[in-house]
Amino acid sequence: MSDRSFLDWPFFDDGHRALAERLETWCTAEIDDAEPEDVDVACRALVRKLGTGGWLRYCVPAAYGGVHAQLDVRSLALIRETLARHSGLADFAFAMQGLGSGTISLFGSEAQKQAYLPAVAQGEKIAAFALTEPGSGSDAAAIETVAAEADGGWRLAGAKTYISNGGIADYYVLFARTGEAPGARGISAFLVGRDSAGLDDSERIEVIAPHPLATLRLDGVRLPADALIGERGRGFAQAMATLDVFRTTVGAAALGFARRALDEASAHAVARRLGSGTLADNAITQAKLAEMVLDVETSALLVYRAAWLRDVKGGRTTREAALAKLHATDSAQQVIDKAVQMFGGLGVTRGVAVERLYREIRALRIYEGASEVQKVVIARAHLAEQGG
Repeated sequence: MSDRSFLDWPFFDDGHRALAERLETWCTAEIDDAEPEDVDVACRALVRKLGTGGWLRYCVPAAYGGVHAQLDVRSLALIRETLARHSGLADFAFAMQGLGSGTISLFGSEAQKQAYLPAVAQGEKIAAFALTEPGSGSDAAAIETVAAEADGGWRLAGAKTYISNGGIADYYVLFARTGEAPGARGISAFLVGRDSAGLDDSERIEVIAPHPLATLRLDGVRLPADALIGERGRGFAQAMATLDVFRTTVGAAALGFARRALDEASAHAVARRLGSGTLADNAITQAKLAEMVLDVETSALLVYRAAWLRDVKGGRTTREAALAKLHATDSAQQVIDKAVQMFGGLGVTRGVAVERLYREIRALRIYEGASEVQKVVIARAHLAEQGG
């Protein structure tokens, strides 16, 4: 059983503690962490199950079927940590419902919110967030997909890649260049339905930890005028504001993976015979476990501090979210690697829990802002505070 003492920290209220306990019970009964044969089928089923269970209600505001009046980052982080500890794919399914609807929650029109958010909360629509392109990953301001005004609406041309839920999503929140100004100031956000003529999301991408990923091709996709989300030319700012909310939760997912690795390693160390004692009696093993505990505890503090600041103090938490994501994802990689090493050959055997975790964690250091980007964000914020 994972350590739950962190729930007593002052970052949480009784509602958060009750949420964590309810979800833990539900995951134990409902979530199977075996790797599925068909990841698309499994993801669709998980979205429906999360919707039926009421957990996706935390992804949207209360006015549209959600739980809280505004998105509560502490709840999102607790849910992602718990789901990740039980199943990486369940965490993925939940996270994309939040990320793929977050821009609508924050900037959409009333009509857009009514049309999409209740269905997201019920697991009836699968959401996706389409920002990355073949020529622009970390440099999101360099996107080349174009949205031109045409016939009272918009015509889109270009490509997106490494799009989570690509191929199974019912809609994409997609960012394209509308040309108001160079760089970040000339980008807008759009709602693109999967059945839009000219959209091809059939090119799938296989990765080490199976998830639905695809490249999107947009060949003259026609959209109505009301497909624009929020203000024209503000798409980059909208994307960054959405990531500001959900980046902390990436750290929470990494924390969930790290806690699972620590649990698996600890149980193995106690049970594994080594000479006249156990692996846990070995000083080198104890040193590894101590380092793992330190990394887990530090990550938890950073993640839930960032979430608390966003929820309670309000405003942007770009620096704090970057600190949380950077430390939690990088240190989780180290925690899991130590766990694999402690298992020996069994640790690299396909299907063993720590082997799956080893594959699951790697992408978190890349998506929603690579570790290198987070260092730039943190350094710039620090220098600005110093007057530099």
